Amino acid sequence: MSTNEAPLALGRTFHQALVSADWDGIRALLHDDATWTLPGDNTVSGTVVGADAVVERAQRIASYGLDFELLHLLVSRENMALSLHNTARREDAVLDEYLATVCRLRDGEIASMETYLSDVPGMNAFFV
Repeated sequence: MSTNEAPLALGRTFHQALVSADWDGIRALLHDDATWTLPGDNTVSGTVVGADAVVERAQRIASYGLDFELLHLLVSRENMALSLHNTARREDAVLDEYLATVCRLRDGEIASMETYLSDVPGMNAFFV
């Protein structure tokens, strides 16, 4: 694979595992010491450490009924990012946010993820 093909394939696999709730599939893409940082002040904010904690966070986010629409996969020389439009609705709140999750890769696996959001106050209101 060329330099950019491997990160693109990893990004596609990650997104597919997320939308299909394939938690073992996500776990297989992560280093044991992987981290994920999310902004805001809510139940899914902050940094989690360890592949199992990353999977648990993905499960928690998905449990809110989100639609994870993939807009773009972006690559650098060695890393990748997913550009998503996440939406969800419940009786008292609506989530409609654009985000980029930047994944730093090490040895073909995700070593760290950092998510950048378009609407942190909206995220705080939704993930209570």
